[in-house]
Order: sequence, then structure tokens, then C-alpha cells
Amino acid sequence: MNYQVTARKWRPKLFADVVGQEHITSTLKNAIKENRIAHAYLFTGPRGVGKTTTARIFAKTLNCINPTNAEPCNDCEMCKAIQNSQLMDIIEIDGASNRGIDEIRTLRESVKYAPTRGKFKVYIIDEVHMLTKESFNAFLKTLEEPPAHIIFIFATTDVHKVPLTIISRCQRYDFRRIQLDTIKATLAKIAAEEKIKIDDTTLTIISKKADGALRDAESYFDQVIAYCQGKIDPATVAQMLNLIDEELYFKISDAIVNKNYNAVFEASTIIYENGWDFIDFMNGLTEHFRNILTVIISGKSDFAETAEVFKIKYLEYRDQFTESDLLRLLNFLNKVNQELKYSQNQKLKIEIALSHLVGMEKTSTLTEMISNLKSDSGSSDSDHIKIISSSKTESLKKNDDDFSKSSNSSIIHSIHKPVQKEKVEQSVEMPMIEIRQSELNFENIIKKWQGFIDEINKEKALTLASVMGNLDLLSLNGNHLLVSLIDPHNRKTFEMHEKYIENKSENYFGKRLKFQMNIADSVSKISDIAETSETKSSIQQKRETSDPYEQFIVDELGGQKLEL
Repeated sequence: MNYQVTARKWRPKLFADVVGQEHITSTLKNAIKENRIAHAYLFTGPRGVGKTTTARIFAKTLNCINPTNAEPCNDCEMCKAIQNSQLMDIIEIDGASNRGIDEIRTLRESVKYAPTRGKFKVYIIDEVHMLTKESFNAFLKTLEEPPAHIIFIFATTDVHKVPLTIISRCQRYDFRRIQLDTIKATLAKIAAEEKIKIDDTTLTIISKKADGALRDAESYFDQVIAYCQGKIDPATVAQMLNLIDEELYFKISDAIVNKNYNAVFEASTIIYENGWDFIDFMNGLTEHFRNILTVIISGKSDFAETAEVFKIKYLEYRDQFTESDLLRLLNFLNKVNQELKYSQNQKLKIEIALSHLVGMEKTSTLTEMISNLKSDSGSSDSDHIKIISSSKTESLKKNDDDFSKSSNSSIIHSIHKPVQKEKVEQSVEMPMIEIRQSELNFENIIKKWQGFIDEINKEKALTLASVMGNLDLLSLNGNHLLVSLIDPHNRKTFEMHEKYIENKSENYFGKRLKFQMNIADSVSKISDIAETSETKSSIQQKRETSDPYEQFIVDELGGQKLEL
């Protein structure tokens, strides 16, 4: 007998032999058992996953004389005739070479005739998406209401090219890519039957190269056997299939851990000399770090799609990386992979990218940074703020006094315009603030208040100079600063620019202040000032003025409101 390739020799003859598509084979077997046979089926999915094979087994089972548990017996004359392609009732048509309307018209004429020997006449049309639009239209009526003895089985890898009018008349079955472990197990079984010695690493290389297609894996398997001549080893197989050695990926990850920049250029040289594709290398490196991420998250290597010997090596990275580190690495690799496609010098791009990976520092959370700062300072007190400048280092302690013990508590501090009488020395360079739990105290705000006013006057002196100059500081509770303003007009102006003042306070003090107006204190001071008739008249005029800008013109510029 002439030699047969593995894909043909080991083609499944039973539903049970079809691997990776149990959700489809079980449905078809149950349909046969319950005699719920549809008139049209559509098998769709990637190449080499068993669409045509399943169609043949289904057709054979329907015409088998002695089926067992919805499986063909493969011994009766009908099964043997089908296996030898001698039964006229099973018609296989190549959609790519019989795509015209004339072929479909011939098919429409032939469906009227009853099967010659079997129970059903089955038409298997492979690559059905290759039919022309006119052919599909001519096929619609026949497909919707065929004779009772006719069954159509369509197979396609591009279901989106099949018209919806065709899909709606069929039972659709979606075939999946076959998993890596399933392909490995199938190849190992074939190798054992053929008495071929092959290790797990080589099976993994072949299975990954197949990318979910069992037929492709069986074709690579034949190539490996022919090339190695009985001496199958992973290095030879990788060389034959022009695959990148996985050890190279581990060399990169080790270089990142050990900060070894020299390994970057060694790796790029190896890729260049072997003629490997740089984009394939980046895809493999991304998958490599994905495997490390699964090991760190799950604590085991079950989710890593690789050989057993490499799964053990992945476990060694459990304490070398964190989830945050790997997410940054993967995000960076994805960006580089996109840019690499348009790069004129891919080798240079790879070297720069890998150098960035080696130089990338480990990720630290804010909690860890605060904890390290505490340990470095030798103090467990969290209510400190350390201010570091070019000339000196000053430590400030937070004032923990509460603003109020109850709703009737008195004001702790009452200072009337301290910033107007004295200037506080300002440093030329802004200090660099190292933030801890507490950032401000009331005494520090008082010292720097005049400088804060000067900063505001640089931008809005015309509007806010009078307001900020008449602002009284009362107390501080957290970041809430209690203030007082005598003039109601100034309060309105302050409220209009409150957001701006808060933003400036964050830039100047290093923490955003929230201003709270002490209305009761302001009202009492207004009553004291309102003893003179001139002041009473001014207050009355302010109350009558509804527009704050009109009030500003009256108070600051000496204007008068004219009644028309």
C-alpha cells in the first residue's frame, strides 16, 4: 500500500475520534438517536479542526445499516463503500471550483432523484463561501424546501461571506480551535502507535506552531519525522520549523531581574543571525510574560501554554515580579509591537525597547512608600510633615487641637489682621514637600499668609486685594480654615473667587485649604462698626445693591448708583 500522510491515515472514523469538538458531535449523535435530522447544516470554524471529517462521519452514520449508539459500524457494505468513495449517494463538491450558477442549476436538477442505495442523499459542499451571489440566489428555494431524502452540509472558514438568507435556512455549528494539550495528546497517541520516540518539548513546539489546527500539527509531525531521521530533539525541530528558541525569552526575563544590559544585545544578535522575525519575537516575548503573570496570580503553572520543563522554570519567577510590574511590561510590549511594524530598523527598535525593559524599576504602592518613609525617619508618629529645602530641613508638628467640642464651643484663636502689620520672610526657592499624614498647622499658615496674599495680588490685585487684606484667620481644623470678613460685600466677592483662592492655596501651601466663613463673628463686628451714621449708610447702600460688580464700583471706585 502507498504511503499515506498522518492527516489522512489517522482521520477519525467515529464521532468519538473527533477531538476538541465534543459540543458538536454530542448534538449530532443525539439528533440521530431522536430522529431529528435537519435538511441543511452549516459547519464553520478555523482550518483543520474537523469540519469536513465530521460531515463525512455524519453522512456515513445516516446511511449505515447497523449503527451503534449513533455511531457508524464501519463494517457494513454502506460504510465500506462510503470510506472508499464508491457510494453515489454521498456527493462532495468543492465550492471553489464549482461556484458558478450553471453548477448550481445542475445540482438543483439532481436533487429530485432518490438515493441509489442509501437512506439519504447527502451533499457536502466544502468552502461554500466561494459560491457567487447568483449561485446563492439560485440555491435559496431548493435549500429551503428540499425533498425529504436530501441533506445539505456546508463547510466554510469564512462564514461572514455566506449570505444571511443561506445561514437562516441551516443549522449552524461553530467549530473551535483545538487546545494545545489536546493536540499534544493526539500526536503522542499517534507517535506511540507508530512507535516513534518524541519528547514533550518537541510535541509542544509542533502544537504551538499548528495554532489550534490538528491537521497542520499532523503535517508538521510528518515533516519532523522525515527531517530528524529517528533522532528527534527540540533544538533540531525548532531549527527546521524556524521557530524562536524559548530559552531566549527566559534570557530576557532573567536580564530584567538582574539588570543585565549586555543580554539585550546578545539576544538581538541571535535573532538577527538566525533570520528570525522580530515581530514573531515580540509576540513570543509578550506570551512569555503573560505566562509569568499567570504563575504569579495563581501560584501555579497550569495556565502556561508550554512544555513541562518550562513550566518548572516559570515557577521560579513567583518572587521576582509583581502583578503591577508585569502589567507595565505587557503594556509597554504591546505599544512596541505596534510601532515595530512601521520601523525602518527593527533590530535597533528591539534593542532600545529591551534596554527600557531592563532599566524599568519595580513598582511600589503608595502604602509601601509611606511605610518606607516611616522606617527611614525612625519615627512612628504619622502626624508630621518634613519640608526639605536647599538650605535646611525643617520638621513641623501638627496641631491636634480640635476646632470644636460641641455646637456651642468657642473659637480657639481670634487674630485680627496679623498679616497687615508684619511681613514674613519668604525663601527664594519653593521647598520640596515630603508628604506624610499631616501637612499643615495653624502657626505655619499665619507665618506664610502675607506671602500667599502677595501671590494672589500678582494676578488679581484689583479684585481681591481688599478682600484678602481684610480677611481674619480664626483657626484650622484639618484642612478647613475658619475665617472672618466684616464687610458683606467682601464676603460676596470672596465667595465668587473661592475656587480660585483654594487652587492657589494648594499650589502655595502644598495642600488644598477649604475656607469656612464665621458668619456670627462677622455679624457682630458689623454691628460694632455700624454705630456711626456714615457706616450705617454705607451698609444700607451695599444691601440695596444686588450686583456684586456694581457694589465693587460703589465701594472701591467711589461710584454712585443712579436711579432712572
